[in-house]
Amino acid sequence: MIKNVNSPLVTRNPKTVLLSVILATRNEEENIKRCLESVKDIASEIIIFDEYSTDSTREIAEKLGAKVYLEEHHDIFHITKQKALEKANGEWILQLDADEVVTLELVTDILNVVNGQLVTRNSQTDKLFQRHQKLIEQRDGPIGKSTGYTVGYFIPRRNMFLGKPLIHAGVYPDGVIRLVKNGFARFPQKSVHEQIELDGKVGWLNGDLLHYDSPTLKRYLSRLNRYTDLHAEELKVKKLPNNILSFVKYVFLIPTSKFLTLYFRHLGFLDGVNGFLWSFFSALHFPIAYFKYVTDNKDIK
Repeated sequence: MIKNVNSPLVTRNPKTVLLSVILATRNEEENIKRCLESVKDIASEIIIFDEYSTDSTREIAEKLGAKVYLEEHHDIFHITKQKALEKANGEWILQLDADEVVTLELVTDILNVVNGQLVTRNSQTDKLFQRHQKLIEQRDGPIGKSTGYTVGYFIPRRNMFLGKPLIHAGVYPDGVIRLVKNGFARFPQKSVHEQIELDGKVGWLNGDLLHYDSPTLKRYLSRLNRYTDLHAEELKVKKLPNNILSFVKYVFLIPTSKFLTLYFRHLGFLDGVNGFLWSFFSALHFPIAYFKYVTDNKDIK
């Protein structure tokens, strides 16, 4: 149950847990140490819900002081994230993925929020972030409330693609709501790309979160396969008709528009080969998901 945002903030006492860092993991031994080391000095507790990793993820996390709980695997990973969210004791909760790293600039922002200080931005950065938030809300609907306390923060992510940060191609700031006040947030648990729901206002932090989701092309293609599986399931729920209009839309129109937008409008070409590959595979996502949908549901009309 989300708390009433109009209730007074909790009075802090010396024994209060200020910041909980939570993760949901599954076979992340290559990433987990780098992630936890970036937050170990600011976390009052680190809570991990692990989906029975078969590698050394749990052992590494426990050596770094994390409390690890086992959880069965869910295709919608946010189900596991919600369980971790509910387990946290901190006044504020920082939710991370194992392939993310908190920068020193972001550490400063987080500590300011936890200690009740304001986070300010320059006007140029604020315009960029607000424009990005507007695009997210056009896709997902309104985020948070227009009144009340600020109970959650978007964090800008700098995605590391094939060893280099993507600056263009519509990627940055790739805002994700990750710092939330305990009791005022929840995961809808319906989609892999969903935002946390907030009962209160949402703000932005300045410092970047580094995202090492695709260090190799093999890793990227593996993630593409998983995300297109989930997209195909969404098309099934929507009962997308299997006709010529759907075929043209998902095989030609949407991917062509996506590539041209990312590569030219959002200047993906300035990121060189990486920008081209990102734009190309982002566009390819749609026909792959569509063909998975129609081949797995041959009885649709």
